[in-house]
Amino acid sequence: MSAQDEPRGPGDPFTREATRLRKNFLEMNLYEGFELAIMLVLTALIMLVTLFATWNLTKEVWQLVLAQRIDPSDMPTFQTVFGNIFTVIIALEFKSSLRISLSPNKDVVRVRTIVLIALLAVARKFIILDLHEVNPAEMFAFSAAVLALGVVYWLIREQDIRVASRTEPTVPFTSPHQDAGHG
Repeated sequence: MSAQDEPRGPGDPFTREATRLRKNFLEMNLYEGFELAIMLVLTALIMLVTLFATWNLTKEVWQLVLAQRIDPSDMPTFQTVFGNIFTVIIALEFKSSLRISLSPNKDVVRVRTIVLIALLAVARKFIILDLHEVNPAEMFAFSAAVLALGVVYWLIREQDIRVASRTEPTVPFTSPHQDAGHG
């Protein structure tokens, strides 16, 4: 029996995840099962898109290095490369949000993650934006979008912190004197 033919042990993360998903699937109603199937398909598609985007980015950067065209003063090239880097980061964050929705005790994709993805997308747009061709109204709109998304992200984060602080058990404070039998 070759190493490829051997069954994966209980320590294998793929086997554990498949077993967990199968168990959860069997306990779901029809719609929940449908939702899980869609999330798995979307996850696979995002993984493929991320893989191809990373491959293209790697080829693009490698070609720039070989052609010795990496020049900090060449803004269009840097905008393209960093725009593509942000595309990969956005895809990874989107994949992460789907993974969270597949985990136990998480019924919906968290709004904070979606706002973060939107912030990344607008930041990517700022990076690839040619400032000589954008009109002031467009720039104002992008700036307002970043500000609004930033405020929403901050408010959601603050809400999460308040909720988490209410659910954590409080440990009563004891002074060092009380521990030593002096209090």
